[in-house]
Amino acid sequence: MYFSNGFVYGGTPAELMKITKVKPLDNMMLLLTFNSGEQRLYDASRLLEYPLFQPLKDNEVFTHPELDHGVVTWLDGELDIAPESMYENSYPYVAMA
Repeated sequence: MYFSNGFVYGGTPAELMKITKVKPLDNMMLLLTFNSGEQRLYDASRLLEYPLFQPLKDNEVFTHPELDHGVVTWLDGELDIAPESMYENSYPYVAMA
């Protein structure tokens, strides 16, 4: 049992999903490491259909993501994507030995 925002819940609180490492790759792909330790590949090119994300067409912008409290951001936080969305729209990554 735990308390949160004045409410009592049964069980244990779920840990928030966060990205702990982001590495830009070729073809607008990102290698993401989540706080669970899992690594996944995210195709950021799908974001270009939205006007807000047009700055990512500039390779200088795309290749310089930052992490802000577990969220991938660009342009000093002007652009961001929720870790949950990135997880749902990404693919498992297994490093080759």
